[in-house]
Amino acid sequence: MLRNEGDRLTRVVVCSPKIEYFRVDDLKLHNITELSDPAKAIEQHDKLKSTMSEFGCQVIDIPELSNHPNSVFTMDTALCTPQGYIKLRMGLKTREGEEEWMAQHLETLGEPYAGCIEPPGTVEGGDVILAGSVAFVGCSRRTNREGVRQISDLLKRMGYEVRVTTVPEPYLHIGGAMSMIGPERVLCCKGVFPDDFFNGFEKIEVSGDTFISGNVINLGENEVIADIRNKEAIEKLEQANFTIHALDLSEFVKGTGGPSCLIMPVERK
Repeated sequence: MLRNEGDRLTRVVVCSPKIEYFRVDDLKLHNITELSDPAKAIEQHDKLKSTMSEFGCQVIDIPELSNHPNSVFTMDTALCTPQGYIKLRMGLKTREGEEEWMAQHLETLGEPYAGCIEPPGTVEGGDVILAGSVAFVGCSRRTNREGVRQISDLLKRMGYEVRVTTVPEPYLHIGGAMSMIGPERVLCCKGVFPDDFFNGFEKIEVSGDTFISGNVINLGENEVIADIRNKEAIEKLEQANFTIHALDLSEFVKGTGGPSCLIMPVERK
C-alpha cells in the first residue's frame, strides 16, 4: 500500500528543544528570524507532543543534534515510505549532518533503508508530500532541480505518480502552502499551484497570507493540529466539520517552521 499523509498518524519522531534551539550565534545563517523564549518553546513543544499522544500516536523524542538548532524540525531530514526511509540532503548548509543523525535513529527504530539523495541534489522533507498514488514535490530554495529529479526517480520506482511545482515566496517549502487533511482531501493556498495539480482531490482553499497558511498536522479522522494564528485555515476546516487542536507554536514560527515541520511521520495507517 502506498503511503498517504491523509491517513491516521500512528508514529512520529520529534526532537524537543532543550539547548541547541536557543543557542544561535547567527540568526541569518540558520534561517531563524528571532531567538525563541526557552520556557515558552519547551511548553509549546510539550503541548504538541501531548496532543499527538492523546490522539493515540506513539511519539518518539530524540535528543537535539549538537550545534544544529534546526534539528527540532525533524520533518526535513528524511522521508518515510512503505519501503523504508529515504535519507534526504539538506538545502541549508548549517543543517548538513542532520540527515545522518536522523538515519541513525530510524535504523535504531527498525526502519529499512530505501535510498538517498546524492550531491549536488538537495531535498528537504517539507517539499515532499505523499498522497496515496500521488507524490507532491516542490522545487524550492531548499530543494533543487537535481534533488527533484532524484526523489522523483525513487518515488516513481515505488509506484507514485510524481507531480512537481515551483514553490514561490513567501513559502520555504511546498508544505507551507498545502497539507493532506484526508486520504483525498487537501488544504491549500490559492494561486500557488497549477490548475490541474490537485486533480482527483477535494480542495479546501485559503488565501495564503503567511508562509505557513497551508500548514497543519493531519492526525486523521477529521482532526488536525494548527497554529493558533492560522485563523482562516482553522475557520475553513471547522466549517468542514474538522476538529481543530489550535496550538500556540509561535516560538517555532520564529525558526521559520510550521506545525508539520516539527514532526517526522514514521507511520500512518
